[in-house]
Amino acid sequence: MSITIGKEGAVQAIFTYQGEIQDEMNLQLVEYVKDHQLFTGKKGEIFTDLGPNGANQAFVGLGEKETSDAQAFRLAAFQLAKKMEQLKVSEVAIHLPTLVNLCTCRSVGYITEGLIQATYTFEAYKSEQKPLFETNYFFVTDHKPEKVQKRIEEVTKLMEGVFLTRDLVNTPPVDMDPETLADAAKQTLEPLGVQVEVLTRPEIEELGMEAFLSVARGSKKEPRFIVMKYLPNPDQKAIALVGKGITYDSGGYALKPAKGMEHMKNDMAGSASVIGAMYAVASNQLDKNVVGVIAACENLISGDAYKNGDIIGSMKGTSIEVINTDAEGRITLADSLYYAATEIDSEVIIDLATLTGACVVGLSDYITGLVTNNDALCTSLRVAGDVSGEYLWPLPVVDELREQVKGKLGDLVNSTGKPGGAMTAGIFLEEFVEGKPWVHMDIAGPAFASGAYSYLPDGASGIPVKTLYHFIKQA
Repeated sequence: MSITIGKEGAVQAIFTYQGEIQDEMNLQLVEYVKDHQLFTGKKGEIFTDLGPNGANQAFVGLGEKETSDAQAFRLAAFQLAKKMEQLKVSEVAIHLPTLVNLCTCRSVGYITEGLIQATYTFEAYKSEQKPLFETNYFFVTDHKPEKVQKRIEEVTKLMEGVFLTRDLVNTPPVDMDPETLADAAKQTLEPLGVQVEVLTRPEIEELGMEAFLSVARGSKKEPRFIVMKYLPNPDQKAIALVGKGITYDSGGYALKPAKGMEHMKNDMAGSASVIGAMYAVASNQLDKNVVGVIAACENLISGDAYKNGDIIGSMKGTSIEVINTDAEGRITLADSLYYAATEIDSEVIIDLATLTGACVVGLSDYITGLVTNNDALCTSLRVAGDVSGEYLWPLPVVDELREQVKGKLGDLVNSTGKPGGAMTAGIFLEEFVEGKPWVHMDIAGPAFASGAYSYLPDGASGIPVKTLYHFIKQA
């Protein structure tokens, strides 16, 4: 697929608001469509008149003018691309409607994303791979061509980061372990000017990361601690992104049932999102310092695996009672967050993790839960989520929940049970950020889907790469 500006295509795609279908060159077709109610302009609706005797037009619905938003543009473009691929159309010219409260560059960006979203597939493990028909799209606009083309290129690189995240998460654990995750970070980020440092067990031990290493004990696959530095501005503190990197989670001795382990390759979606966001930031050459941190390991069972009832240490020196070995992500994040707070010149810290089923119960499969110690930072992240079409919601924290995280034999407990579990998990993590402005993103719901919806595919979604990118861009 190519997307550019300034050329008429074989098919004219006209984006239109509901009830406002018009085309001065084909008034007869418009009247026919209206009279027979073949197209009204509802959100995501498509009507095509193609072929030797057709007008070679495609009408694309954006919904009601007053309520149409960025998501409507993304979905409409996604539906258009799917239809053009199905019909094997090689060239499409895109005509924009008269916009309401939306500039041309932004609408072009949203449409570009929707078109690209329609191209994602993950067929690396299929013996026969279906080739995707290539359609070339051209925006017909006189509005600041250089600025519009720049937006197309920016969104294209951002979506490459999203697709990178999806590919990493969708790769099965037989081929995705701590070492291969670290290799992927180096191979994709270093050519973009990102410095990638990968620490092995001796170096992790030297840092005193007992919590992280406790989770890693059950696997023969060696842990990796990955630090990715993109530092274009010497006068700026860094935004630290910390991703949960459990490349496979059996639950340890709190063993998950078979159904619960089916998709546990996705337990490294937080780390994959950090890599994808770093890719998007570096490839678009944002003038923002960003450091990504990942503690990567597997949570498995062996004679040496950590156990329910253990009391373990941490890089900070805080002791942790292991109530549940299946609450392992927060244990690895404890050392990762403390590293980000003390070893990196970080201004703010954002961690992201497929952390709790409790968050899914509370907020559904579609919404990321937030826990924070800084309301202004949380608000900025939510604004970035709104721009990205990714849903975020802050969770309440009260003193009674803080009390539940305190240990009896150790300083903290790693699990407080199901009630309020998403909040207490965040409270646990807050203990390791050393007072720095911080937001925890629980992406357990939206990071991985059991079926396609809207413009998102089955499997890994790439959420919240777009949110992180727009937050960093506006920081």
